[in-house]
Order: sequence, then C-alpha cells, then structure tokens
Amino acid sequence: MSTSTTVRVNGKTAPATGSGVMPQVLPPTFWVDGNPTFRQITDDIAQPMEGRPGKGWWICFGIAFLALLNLGGMVTYLIAKGIGVWGLNNSVGWAFDITNFVFWVGIGHAGTLISAILLLFRQQWRTSINRSAEAMTIFAVMCAGLFPAIHMGRPWDAFFIFPYFPNQRGPLWVNFRSPLVWDVFAISTYLTISLVFWYLGMVPDLATLRDRATGKIKKFIFGTLSLGWNGSHRTWARYEIVSLVLAGLATPLVLSVHSIVSMDFATSLLPGWHTTIFPPYFVAGAIYSGFGMVLTLLIITRSTMNLQRYITLRHLDKMAKVTMLTGMIVSYAYLTEFFGAWYGGNLYERYHFINRATGPYAWCFYLMVLCNVITPQLLWTRKARTSVVFLFIVSIMVNIGMWFERFVIIVVSLHRAFLPSGWGMFYPTIVDVGVLVGSFGLFFTCFLLFIRVLPMIAMWEIKGVMGHGAHKMALSADDPEKVTVNV
Repeated sequence: MSTSTTVRVNGKTAPATGSGVMPQVLPPTFWVDGNPTFRQITDDIAQPMEGRPGKGWWICFGIAFLALLNLGGMVTYLIAKGIGVWGLNNSVGWAFDITNFVFWVGIGHAGTLISAILLLFRQQWRTSINRSAEAMTIFAVMCAGLFPAIHMGRPWDAFFIFPYFPNQRGPLWVNFRSPLVWDVFAISTYLTISLVFWYLGMVPDLATLRDRATGKIKKFIFGTLSLGWNGSHRTWARYEIVSLVLAGLATPLVLSVHSIVSMDFATSLLPGWHTTIFPPYFVAGAIYSGFGMVLTLLIITRSTMNLQRYITLRHLDKMAKVTMLTGMIVSYAYLTEFFGAWYGGNLYERYHFINRATGPYAWCFYLMVLCNVITPQLLWTRKARTSVVFLFIVSIMVNIGMWFERFVIIVVSLHRAFLPSGWGMFYPTIVDVGVLVGSFGLFFTCFLLFIRVLPMIAMWEIKGVMGHGAHKMALSADDPEKVTVNV
C-alpha cells in the first residue's frame, strides 16, 4: 500500500513523490485562524518568551510594578499603625478589605471553570484560553489571601487559623463552626489544586521549550521542570488520565469555594445577609466576574503579543456568551432578593432593600445595576460579541460592577442594621484606596511576568485541535492515506 507525502511550497501543499495524486489538504481548523504548521504554532507561542519585550509590555509592567510598590508601602504602614488607618468604625467593621477579598476570590473562578469543567465536557474552544485563565486563578487567589491576613491586625499570628500538630495551645483550637475557618480550608485547597492543574498542563510545553533552548541555564531549568517528559504513547495516556482525575477534583471547587465564602454572610442574622440564595448567587457572580477579567486580559495580550490567530473572535464570542448567561443569573438573583424582602414581611429586610435603592449609597447600587444587569443585555447580537473594542469596554464594566456588588452587600448592609443608634457611614481613607490599587498591581505584575517566562497558550492543546481536525477528515475521506496535516 503506497502512501503520499507532501511538501509546502509558497504556502501551498503539493505531492512530494511521483505518485501524481494530490492529497486532500486539511481545511483551516475552526478554533485556529488559517492552517499553521506545528512548527509555526510552536514559534508563534514561544516568541513572547524568546524575543525582547516590546514598548507596550514595559509600559504596562512599569505601571503595575509602581502599584505593587504602593501596596508594599501601604501594607507596611498599615501593620505599623494598625487597621485604624482604614475607614472602619463601630457600625462598619468590614469594608474595602473583605470587599476586595470576595472580589479576588470570584475572579479566580473562571480559570477553574475553563480548565476543569470545560475539559470534562470536551469543549475545544477552551484550548487557547485555559492556560492564561489558570494563571489568572492563581494570581487572583494570591491577592485574595492577602486581605484576611492584614485584616487580622497581627498578620504574624496568621498561622493560628491553621490546626497543626504538635501545638502549644493545649485545648485551645480554632472554631470549626466558623465560616471564616471554612474559608481558610476552601481557599488553601483551591490554590493547591489550581497550582497542580496549572503546572501539570504545562509539562508537555516545558519539554518543548527544553528541546528548543540554546543556553545551558534555560535547558537545565526547562529540563528540570518538564520532569523527564519523553512524549511516548504511554506517557501521553497516563497524562490524560491524570488530567481528567484532577479536573474531576477541581470541578466541585468551582461550586464549593465561593459557596463557603458566601456563608461568611448568610449564616448571620443581619438584614441583607440572612438569605439562602447566597451560595448559587455568589457562584454565578464569581464566574461572571472571572470571565470579565479573562476577556480583559486576553483582549490586551492577543493584540500586544500578536496572537490573534490562536485567540480568535470565535473564542471571544464564546466567552461573551458565558458572560451574558451568568450576568442574567446574577440579575435574577437581584430580583429574587427584592422579592424575598417584600414577600417575607420582615420589616428590617424591607427597609434594608429600600435603603439600598434610596439611601446614601444608592449611587453604588445603581452603578452595580448598570454594569451587571443592563450591560450583559448588550451582548445578544453576534456583532457586539465579536467587536473587540466593545467587548473590552464591557469586560471593564463587568469588573467594576462586580466590585461594587460586593461593596453594596457588605458596607450597605452594615452601615444601617437593626437599631438607628448603631447606624454610621463608611468613608474610605487613602490607605483603603491604596491597598485596593496595590492589589491590582500585584495581580498584573504577576500576569505580565508569567507571559514573559512561560507559554501563555497551551501549544500541545492547539496542536491537538489541529490533529483532531485531521482525524475527523480522515474518517470521512474515501482514502484516508491521502489526508495530510501540516507538520
């Protein structure tokens, strides 16, 4: 049985042998623009790591690093002076700190959804965006973990929250019935699984970078990190099994982590917090805000790193659809809250929601509604979902709206509770704002360094999509021997 081999000449495929039979050329893969060779895929994705950073990267990194330095200065001042430098008072004991904590935990949820749940459902559109989303998850959880530590006032005693053996406290243990302790276990588990999933997904690409490396130091580092990967059939088979097992372990975390975070509020008796819809409400909001941040990051990086071929308008369209869906779930949760307050007949609950819409923080409420209820409705048309500039504006509004949602839930509920004698206003100080800005500096500094030292797109998964297309075409072809994929 004879086979035909092909060569590429001037971008076209032609038979390399004298068989005289032109093989069928693989059409462009739906999730990759054009028909790049495997070598070209590797070169394109490795270029940001091997080339010199451009002017745009240095400008972004400079701004992010200045914000990170500001975070260091603000946290140092905070620890030296105490949390009294925040705008907290007897009425509002939680404010920017816990708002930022819930916001950053939510940002990380899109990464786990893309990497784990969409993997289990065999969604091929995840292949170009999962690596960046997983990295975003890790950096967001790092930012989130900062706030409970500094809110303690004595961050050097933060290890008290972890049960450990042996200990010097005798019978004194953490209160395992406290949702704040549940947060520690949920987020530490979430970070651990996310790190393992992220690193494991990079192993084949690290082996590719090992083989491409020219310097001894790079070859040693990538060789160590690739764990002796040899690309054999046996290695790939075990690798895919482990990936599915980890995806199965990570999937419940998408639902459990933010559900547990919502218990910080739902287990109290405070009007606006004491409700059973918080767990699904918080999970939907977390995925909504997470996809907003993924859109923000990938729209910027696909342009600055020239990766439009791999992060296509079809990927942006899919992410916009998920954003629209979760945005509508969040909108439904808002309506359910108001309906529950009216139908329940609780005087305090009714007043709280009236105060949200008409009180001194009403502008925060209406900004939240504008960004989280009205903005997703603009994504019904395909033209809107495939407009890069429009999607970037929408993604920014999503993140602004979700931050204000957490502010409304926390501060507006606290500032007017049961007794008018305990009412008070919260006014953020420069330290509040500085720590918020600094947390974004930490996040973007980590992400910008990531895209410079590690592949931000999974090369092997992109090649797998190309190979999957070739396999499907071969199954449908009259002569599978004549089907070729560019290598």
